[in-house]
Amino acid sequence: MALAIGVALYEQSSPDKNVYVMVVAIVIFMIGMMKLSSKTPSKNQDKEEDDDVQ
Repeated sequence: MALAIGVALYEQSSPDKNVYVMVVAIVIFMIGMMKLSSKTPSKNQDKEEDDDVQ
């Protein structure tokens, strides 16, 4: 993910921007964020478990 961010920032600062490189970097970043957020527990997870118990 850090490499994708670096490539996107580098490409953004270059005079002739390549749109395809930017799109690929953003897609890689978004996939990484999805995988990272799937490992993080939800804030409402405790509430949902308490509602199921009643």
